[in-house]
Amino acid sequence: MSEAASVRGLREQIRSGSRSATEICREALATVKALESSLHAFVTITEEHALKRAAEIDKDPRRWRDKPLSGVPIALKDNLCTRGIRTTASSRMLESFLPPYDATVVSRLEEAGAIIVGKTNCDEFAMGSSTENSAFGPSRNPWAPDRTPGGSSGGSAVAVASGMTPVALGSDTGGSIRQPAALCGLVGLKPTYGRVSRYGLLAFASSLDQIGPLARTAYDAAVVLAVIAGADPADATSTPTPAADYAAALTGDIRQIRIGVPWRLLENGVDPAVLQAFRVALDVIRARGAVVEHVDLPHAKHAISVYYLIATAEASSNLARYDGVRYGYRAPNTADLGSMYARTRRLGFGPEVKRRIMLGTYVLSAGYYDAYYLKAQQVRTLITGDYQRAFDQVDAVAMPTTPTAAFRLGERTADPLQMYLGDVFTVSANLAGLPAISIPCGFTQEHLPVGLQLTGRRFEEAALLRLADAHERDTDWWQRTPELGI
Repeated sequence: MSEAASVRGLREQIRSGSRSATEICREALATVKALESSLHAFVTITEEHALKRAAEIDKDPRRWRDKPLSGVPIALKDNLCTRGIRTTASSRMLESFLPPYDATVVSRLEEAGAIIVGKTNCDEFAMGSSTENSAFGPSRNPWAPDRTPGGSSGGSAVAVASGMTPVALGSDTGGSIRQPAALCGLVGLKPTYGRVSRYGLLAFASSLDQIGPLARTAYDAAVVLAVIAGADPADATSTPTPAADYAAALTGDIRQIRIGVPWRLLENGVDPAVLQAFRVALDVIRARGAVVEHVDLPHAKHAISVYYLIATAEASSNLARYDGVRYGYRAPNTADLGSMYARTRRLGFGPEVKRRIMLGTYVLSAGYYDAYYLKAQQVRTLITGDYQRAFDQVDAVAMPTTPTAAFRLGERTADPLQMYLGDVFTVSANLAGLPAISIPCGFTQEHLPVGLQLTGRRFEEAALLRLADAHERDTDWWQRTPELGI
């Protein structure tokens, strides 16, 4: 990636007047159009909106010149509400939904000068790990178009990895920013729960969801996080803890930072190429002065089971609002209210969403609540306690982001359990409400990207970004780009 195509580079071009926002916007839209048919990153391309915003910036350069994202094209996962712009969550249920308001993160991005060029494809209602659950077809990995880019924020990852936009927003409920970041060779940051407002995010699992950036560099992710972070009166779960100057934290100095590795969790199921790249990444960090040691997370082996009980229960509750009455899809030709409800949900939701609603309804039902949902919440507390004890010993916990590199499209669709196990290293951060970042750390022999995940203490995103930046300074994985023929 060239410096000119980064947030830092584009912002400097706007400040110096060497390029206009309109010129940058048209270039981004041209790249989107050239690649969209082969990669399917977007559900909606907002060309008219984007060019209008660019013209506003060019018309009043004094006002916008020093904004942190002035003139920077950005893509938004299509579960973030955008006023008057179609927001579908990649579901037939919301295929024609035009929100009457912007999500808080959208407002903050535009106030910072960002130009929204489109809404990206994702697994339906963010439920999936491959974008294959999208009602509009899967996105494709720019490194290998026969493989998944990951999910559920797969379209956002494709947009950044292919050079359509320098940054994008995704949402992360169990790894949905970090997993596609790893599979597409990007930086993907899930902030601490409450660090970023969820107002205007179409809810999947409200105690787990967080919005965060996907970018090519730690610096670009830091700039975007600083824009979207902070308290929001519209979201009672957002924290009053002030956001840091994340970009200023990127000093390269990680001497004496202690990194814990739960080696016992990595003994089975991790692809050898992924494990080798992970070990090399630890060596890079150690060479900069960090200390790497073993930690125990004894309850982490239960995290997948806990996650798929809690997340489905919350999904069952959140998605009950899609009944065909107030907004969204309504099934035609129904005889009565009951059949309208049933037919609307049968036709409006895809198979994975139906599966999770049914699982969630079951675990919340009378006679099973204590055995499943309550027990899962108790184990969630134990998992959180494991991390708290680990952070008495270390400053961050390191694992591979995913146990394998990108798998082929269609390879796991018939085996939901195998698909779910791809989140084995990512779900714990959501259950514990912790910040976690995935950074590119190598490639397999098939030239597929591998990600390193770092999980930190609550509200210590700056420390994770500092580690990511330090790793970038001594590697070139983040500079490599797929060959796309344009």
